[in-house]
Amino acid sequence: MLPWTAIKRVENGQGAMKRRDFLTFLSGTVASLPAIWLRSARSQNQPPSSQAAATADTSIGQVAALSGTATVTRASAARAALKVADLIYEKDTLQTDVNSSLGVTFDDQTTFSLSANTRIVIDKFVYQQGGSGNAASFNVASGTAAFVASLVAKTGDMKIATPQATLGIRGTTGIVDVPQGAGAAAPTVKLYPDADGHVGRIDVFDRQGGRLGALTQGSSAFAFRAGPGGRIAAVPYQIPPQEAARDRGVLQRLNVSHNIGRQMTIQRQQSRGRGGQRPNNQRPGGLRPNNRRPGGLQPNNRRPGGQQPFNRPQRLPGQQPRPRPPKEKKR
Repeated sequence: MLPWTAIKRVENGQGAMKRRDFLTFLSGTVASLPAIWLRSARSQNQPPSSQAAATADTSIGQVAALSGTATVTRASAARAALKVADLIYEKDTLQTDVNSSLGVTFDDQTTFSLSANTRIVIDKFVYQQGGSGNAASFNVASGTAAFVASLVAKTGDMKIATPQATLGIRGTTGIVDVPQGAGAAAPTVKLYPDADGHVGRIDVFDRQGGRLGALTQGSSAFAFRAGPGGRIAAVPYQIPPQEAARDRGVLQRLNVSHNIGRQMTIQRQQSRGRGGQRPNNQRPGGLRPNNRRPGGLQPNNRRPGGQQPFNRPQRLPGQQPRPRPPKEKKR
């Protein structure tokens, strides 16, 4: 649009544009306004997936349960307190405090339950439903971490590292103990049945990749001890009754976190699948499909506000039909 001063100059004949040319220009500008408004409305009503591709969700999991205090260290940022439903990302370091526990469920429904004074690092997590390159790697630096493995372990490669060994997880439930401090007990890994009774498999390797053994029976365990030449050996370990009772409590807490986390994961997947868009027959911004018009206009023979077509006068509620004038009698 031209400034008002320019319009006045044209009207006074002072501009280079003649009145006839100006009117032609003005009519063309006004005619283009509906298209401009429509483009603007469409851009404002774009779904989030197309508005902000650069800010796509890169989270890989979510806090499912928390008792006491737990923190996350992300990149170079300081430790931050976690709360239920907080998102978890690759490379995060998770830490529980004294008398605390933390449950985290990942996008493939794998769940970790961390007991007090436990620290783990999420080194890698790649999961795509139906994908062939699924992989996950977790590092239990200290404490007690219980886990129930899910789709990554079943369709790809899932590993849990400890300071002494690397575990290949083949779809199962287990507990990793990495005690700290002088005189602490030997680190252990335990294989337990899943909630449905299924028993998976845990392959055990040293940090150089040498095979140490495999756990294939429910309630079986290895303790990691220094062997000949200082090399780590996986020694079969009989779980004492007191420790077995403690493990039952740990697994119970794990299963509760897993059930909660699965529901949260399903909701996350549904939200991502919608991408902010309306169901099939609904358009962004409330536009109706095909036979409906923006702003509530009805198709073809309908007018805004429910008015009838111009050739059919509208009758108000309670109003009597308008009497027709009497026909003139032919003489």
